[in-house]
Amino acid sequence: MADGQSPFFVRLSAGLHVAAGALLVADPRAWPLVVATIIPDHLLLTWGSLRPQSTLVGANLRRLPAPAARTVALTFDDGPDPATTPRVLDLLEAKGARASFFCVGRKAERHPALVEEIARRGHRVENHSFAHSNGFCMLPPGAMGRDIDRAQSLLARLTGREPRYFRAPAGLRSPWLDGLLRERDLTLVSWTRRGLDTVSRRPERVTGRLLRDLAAGDILVLHDGGHGAATGAAPRSTGLEALPRLLEAVASAGLRIAPLPSPAEAAVAV
Repeated sequence: MADGQSPFFVRLSAGLHVAAGALLVADPRAWPLVVATIIPDHLLLTWGSLRPQSTLVGANLRRLPAPAARTVALTFDDGPDPATTPRVLDLLEAKGARASFFCVGRKAERHPALVEEIARRGHRVENHSFAHSNGFCMLPPGAMGRDIDRAQSLLARLTGREPRYFRAPAGLRSPWLDGLLRERDLTLVSWTRRGLDTVSRRPERVTGRLLRDLAAGDILVLHDGGHGAATGAAPRSTGLEALPRLLEAVASAGLRIAPLPSPAEAAVAV
């Protein structure tokens, strides 16, 4: 985990706002200077918040640490899904692979047995928020904290283990998420690359994105729920269809698939 301080840029931004307020009190005519200073600051904060792999607004695990030699972390988002998750688990088990599943709380609440099965098969269950709201990054701190806590409590109860990692919906966050996660001893994780299987209908393109420049230490993202996991008589998931080739390619490269390491072992970018 990061230390107890807020990210440098967030502290700098807060100080800038305090100074700008003091300047306006001392000289209201200075407002053009204040606006010219504050607007770029807000744009930078927004850019850092809406760019999933950015570390501008907080620590962000994007690759595994050096000790994870010959290891790749495979992660699944947006489940559990009864049409897809069991099949993903079977494919992983057939190859002896273990992964990290970032589960959505409200889906876990509907399918608790699936969450328990993920953990029973030796995979890690992590926190992907409770509601998975498209507006998660715009929530005020109190509401954001309650959403994280609700998922954390549910997933811990179902698996007997508290999640140690958090991935924001779509990777989008706000400047205060870092502090909320540190208070809860959670580590933010994004990815090295993602397959974009929720928007692509061609499995070969999904695997192509994940395998391009594949190297030890990579954190890869697929989905076992969401748009890529249709339901009905003939459920289809592009991520599921891409998974067998991905598993074969990783093994052929002499790499091992494992869950994310404990945060104490992880090199979190700051």
